[in-house]
Amino acid sequence: MSIFNTTTSQALSDWTLTHGIAIIGIIVVAFVIRYIAARFLEKLIRRAIKRGSHGTLESEKKREDTVIAILNGVLLIALWTIVLLTVVAEFGVQIGPILAAAGIAGVALGFGAQYLIKDIIAGFFIIVENQFRVGDVVSMDGTSGLVEEITLRMTTLRDLDGVVHHIPNGNPKVISNLTKDMSRVNLDIRIGYDTELEKAIKLIDKVGQDLAADEQWKDDITEAPHVLRVDDFAESALVLKILGETLPSRQWDVTGELRKRLKIAFDKHGISMPYPQRVIHQSRK
Repeated sequence: MSIFNTTTSQALSDWTLTHGIAIIGIIVVAFVIRYIAARFLEKLIRRAIKRGSHGTLESEKKREDTVIAILNGVLLIALWTIVLLTVVAEFGVQIGPILAAAGIAGVALGFGAQYLIKDIIAGFFIIVENQFRVGDVVSMDGTSGLVEEITLRMTTLRDLDGVVHHIPNGNPKVISNLTKDMSRVNLDIRIGYDTELEKAIKLIDKVGQDLAADEQWKDDITEAPHVLRVDDFAESALVLKILGETLPSRQWDVTGELRKRLKIAFDKHGISMPYPQRVIHQSRK
């Protein structure tokens, strides 16, 4: 019995001095790699992510923290998977069959979750590339609305009717951000051919400058609305193109106020805004 105990103790002692120390070393090295990689990853992400010119420091930090947390999670899973397999191998277990089984399971899972993985990857790049953020107004393949939430899997929009749309991030082929960094007043005004053109242009520019100087609106307007060009000779009117710049999401309110002021100014100065007319001649038999 004592010989058996002695043999067992010797074997345990030998295993501890070899494999046991190796396991401890593996775990220690894993913690060191985890610490160094996390610090390096954080610095890399904070330098690599593009900053929006109109984004607040708080929103930018939130976006960076989101990306860092995602990558840290991926790093943690990969690192401890390797550690677990290495430790299992130190106990004398053959990891070849385990890797083969894991590969088969991964392929099966990949086929079943390919759309989910596609959505997650697309969501990751939406956040990293700062394509849009919560509070932006975007259009995704014809569905437009205010972005209320962004996750790795989907984006939630609310349209003007109050309808909430949940759109998987991997679905849209084209995403249009209507409020990225700045927005633009883009308005076409029709005036009659008998209108004195220079007079109309000066009046429109004056209305735009007054609007940009107004206490209620000046903080929303970064470039006063003005006539860019004569855009078209339409069937019954000259079409003037008016452009201006506003803060993100403020273009609709500013454009509405500009329309109101232009109508009042046109009425006051006798400038007409014609509409298409048809003259019908009826033959007499």
